[in-house]
Amino acid sequence: MYRILCFLAFTVFIHSLLSSPSFLLYRMLRWLVCGRLGPVWMWKALLLFLAIAFAGQLLGIIFNKSNVQPAARSIFSSPDAQGPSLGSCQPHTHIMFLKTHKTASSTVLNMLYRFGDEHNLRFALPLGYQLGYPLPFNAHRVKGYRGPRAIEFHIMGNHMRFNKPEVEKVMPTDTFYFSIVRDPVALAESSFAYYKEVAPAFRKAKGLGEFADDPKHFYDPRLRNNHYARNLLWFDFGLDHNANFSFALARIGEDMIRRTFKLILVSEYFDQSMILLRHAVCWPLDAVVSFSLNARQQKPSGHAQAKMPPNLSLTEEQREKLRQWNAFDWYLYKAFNKTFWEEIDKFGHTRMEKEVNLLRMRREDLARVCLRDGGKPVEAHRIRDKNIRPFQSGLVKILGYELQSGLDNVTRISCVRMIRPEIQYKDVLDSKQFPQAHGLQAQQQSQRLMVAVGGTFLKQDPPRKGIKEMGGDGVGGKTLEEGIKDWDGSHLIRTNQTLVRGNEKGRLR
Repeated sequence: MYRILCFLAFTVFIHSLLSSPSFLLYRMLRWLVCGRLGPVWMWKALLLFLAIAFAGQLLGIIFNKSNVQPAARSIFSSPDAQGPSLGSCQPHTHIMFLKTHKTASSTVLNMLYRFGDEHNLRFALPLGYQLGYPLPFNAHRVKGYRGPRAIEFHIMGNHMRFNKPEVEKVMPTDTFYFSIVRDPVALAESSFAYYKEVAPAFRKAKGLGEFADDPKHFYDPRLRNNHYARNLLWFDFGLDHNANFSFALARIGEDMIRRTFKLILVSEYFDQSMILLRHAVCWPLDAVVSFSLNARQQKPSGHAQAKMPPNLSLTEEQREKLRQWNAFDWYLYKAFNKTFWEEIDKFGHTRMEKEVNLLRMRREDLARVCLRDGGKPVEAHRIRDKNIRPFQSGLVKILGYELQSGLDNVTRISCVRMIRPEIQYKDVLDSKQFPQAHGLQAQQQSQRLMVAVGGTFLKQDPPRKGIKEMGGDGVGGKTLEEGIKDWDGSHLIRTNQTLVRGNEKGRLR
């Protein structure tokens, strides 16, 4: 029994030595101690030697551990991700963004997608890829909608023609509304390039300059998709883009927008817009840092069979004609540009300059980590991963980004979110919110590429019950929708893709 106890005691003490050369010493110890052999001085010396060996082994383990490099922290978890302090405010999580066309709105939507995705918020997603556009928005266009505020939706931002009463059925009462505008001349250039093959008014013109010289020669308000060719901002805000311009009517529209939208960004001052937005919604800096998405290639790629992009050259006289043709848009742009700079005055120009510089440095840092080719947009065919490759349509090439190789998993997920195109991101969020329905939907999506969504053409949502569609794209074709009202309460009657007020039925402007 005594020998067994000796064996157990010393086995526990020198267990770590069994796989080392000290194992021989261990056997000697058993022979000396448990067999009670050898002089006392040898016993003491051996115990001292074992103690030193054990301590050396323990210190060696600690030393080796100290030489192990800790896993590198993701750049997205660095202190720079938060940006300058926002004080004690709480982040807004109920957001409605009116995604206007050709205003860098796809980049803004990506920010909303990322923030909601990271915080597991619920999106008011369309049944297809648009919320019923170009018809005025109807709440039943939202996937999963079950009645006014039956489900809490946090973020709404896909293309729609704004219709306030219907939006309020979906979004909570504390929702923060914002949108973005752009100089109508620059907007017309982009719209002409993207929708040259879609809008009949643009299709007939050889170049934008020819269209600008005599827009009425090319424009027929009754033809489908011609809304892209006149007062597109005004149209997206849900207003009558074919009305005769007057300052009184323009001020009414401006007042209606101001009562609803707490912030209107300006595309030409995108970085300053992001700083104002960040402080308005109380989000960290990384939430508003972005890479430009859905950008078009400015020059031909050099391929022999590539179609030449549309001629967008304009004289100063033609630019002025476009402002007159898009008079409502020009009015809105001037009004909200003025308000925008008043907000910057309140914010402080020095403070704004400092925060814009931080935002730009952060964008450069993230581009260095996330993107190949120095962060420059590349043609879609160079992007190997189809999940981040932008869809192509029309005569212009849509650029995207190639992801840097060798990224750790956390960094890669965040980088992919920043460059994932709008269409693919919507599908990801859709499958996340509706996992059971995603399998069937995926089979149907290959058949949905026909109608314009910010430069990509996808099939329209099917008409709602009670809507009768007749005719086609011809001048005489009509599509009627009964009971629709503008969001100021005026009754609207639909003539193909153009809605006019009921008391002006049949009159073309």
